Amino acid sequence: MLAPSRPRFPLSPGLFLSGFGSIAGTKVPLMTDTPKPTPGSDDPASQPPAFDSAAEHHQRPRLRKIRAFPVPAKGPDDKQIVLMGLADAQQISTRPPVVVLPAMQQVLALFDGTRTVEAIVEQMENRLKLEQLQTIVAQLDGAGLLFGPTFDAMLVKMRADFDGSDMLPPGSSAQMADLLVMQANKEATEEEKAAKGPDALKAAMDQWIDKALEDKDDPAFDALPAGLVAPHVDYLRGWMNYAAVWGRMRVVDRPDRVVILGTNHFGLSTGVCACDKGYTTPLGESPKDAALEAALREALGEQNAGLCFENRYDHENEHSIELQVPWIQHCLGTDDQGQHVPVFGALIHDPTVNQGESYDGSGLALEPFIEALKTALDKVGGKTLVVSSADLSHVGPAFGDQQPLVGDAPEAQEARNKTVKQDQELLAHVQAGKMDDLISSVAWQGNPTRWCSIGNLVAMLKLTGAQELKLLNYSAALDPQGMSMVSSAALVTA
Repeated sequence: MLAPSRPRFPLSPGLFLSGFGSIAGTKVPLMTDTPKPTPGSDDPASQPPAFDSAAEHHQRPRLRKIRAFPVPAKGPDDKQIVLMGLADAQQISTRPPVVVLPAMQQVLALFDGTRTVEAIVEQMENRLKLEQLQTIVAQLDGAGLLFGPTFDAMLVKMRADFDGSDMLPPGSSAQMADLLVMQANKEATEEEKAAKGPDALKAAMDQWIDKALEDKDDPAFDALPAGLVAPHVDYLRGWMNYAAVWGRMRVVDRPDRVVILGTNHFGLSTGVCACDKGYTTPLGESPKDAALEAALREALGEQNAGLCFENRYDHENEHSIELQVPWIQHCLGTDDQGQHVPVFGALIHDPTVNQGESYDGSGLALEPFIEALKTALDKVGGKTLVVSSADLSHVGPAFGDQQPLVGDAPEAQEARNKTVKQDQELLAHVQAGKMDDLISSVAWQGNPTRWCSIGNLVAMLKLTGAQELKLLNYSAALDPQGMSMVSSAALVTA
């Protein structure tokens, strides 16, 4: 039986308060109308959270890492307005987002745990009432967006659920399967989604592969490669690059394991973060490689192994590894016993930030991990495929840029062309296996187009020892509003 999928909210591009222009110094309303309880409802869960004047985390609110995203709404006279949705950037909370006016970002910047609510009202020159601020504090706490007992309880439950199973339940892959079923039947029940999702996902993958490889001179690899690069953007935006690389894997010898190196989008780890679970998708289970995990722990030593697996919970809500697994299951198939290839997943931090060391010096650095994993792979033997699950540039207003990207205006065209040019220059380093040049170039330029997967690209090349990568395809996906463009590529070790 398929494990229940993890509850998710759609991932919006950008992080804390991105996508909203600066409004410093303006005098605009800071709150929407205070929400009222549903008339006649006695269910406590349907009532808005109440401010607790005796609670320290309410009196001195401290905001967790959040992400902000635009929420279209109707204002007075049915005019279209844009509100600001606030959700957990680390996806530990699965409760609905809190929606406020964009101008509230000025107030949220003061939620650092040092100011009382009264002091915040005074600092905002009384442009909002104390009762209004107390309401938003209570809403944020109820959604698990403040540090305090509510969030602590969520964290304890999430970690207990994580440690209670050897398999991670499906998240993003199940959402994709559900979406495909609902394209054919918007009224599909949960039971229908579960029953029809696997076949719908397989059919979509086959269609994407056929389209990506039509008229190609090399629609299949001659042998199992040592490593490859595939995107981790959602399938609807990245299918061509997923299909370009995984479609060519259908006739190669099956590896004994797949090592997937991903990007830590939401977690707490400041260094390399390994997973001690297998992965479940609508297409089945890919068990963990227990022998490789044991060999890696031994090679790392007790202290570094502790660092490597300490924040294993970061994998609970991370999509960059999971989104590769259905392609592995579909394109590599099962063995004679009906088992999918074992998978080992690790999230790699950005080596341009602190020269490969962990961000704060307390996590596992990149080099010790790579050396230990090489030793472990040598010990367990067999054939290993190393996957870099990598997206490239992230640009547009949704990521804090001022220039919209859509349309034929010279400025929009220039912004798009500049991003593609930057990608080409950095991909040249990747294709040539010159990881030191990639790191130094990105660090020197300040990563202007926000490449997000440099760590796992570097780790894949160092693990495989590849001196060259072949570029199979490159693409950039632009949303219709021109708010965001995300680029990715499909590459394979030569």
